[in-house]
Amino acid sequence: MDLKEYFENTQGIGILATADSDGKVDAAIYARPHFMEDGTLAFIMRDRLTHHNLRSNPHATYLFVENGPGYKGKRLFMTKIREEEDTELLQSLRRRQYLDEKDEAKFLVFFRNDQELPLVGAGK
Repeated sequence: MDLKEYFENTQGIGILATADSDGKVDAAIYARPHFMEDGTLAFIMRDRLTHHNLRSNPHATYLFVENGPGYKGKRLFMTKIREEEDTELLQSLRRRQYLDEKDEAKFLVFFRNDQELPLVGAGK
């Protein structure tokens, strides 16, 4: 099963971890990634700490823990390649609309997937 199919068919919780240029780490709950036709992954984010970190350090890790017993899931090691702000593409990818949303800028941040590993272990 490829990654796009995996994330379309697997329920769980995702955590996106970033660090700033000084190495100060942050981790935040994030929805499953969007898979673009060019092979990149994208996340929608607001201009908060995760986005701030990615401006000075393009590397991130996405950890996904599957629902259910045991420790199953994926770890994706990624590099930011570009972003766009409040575009039609971003709006078309949104999975949820929140009633209490402010008029905050939203960014569609694109990543290259550098490495995929299982949640536990070193992989193959």
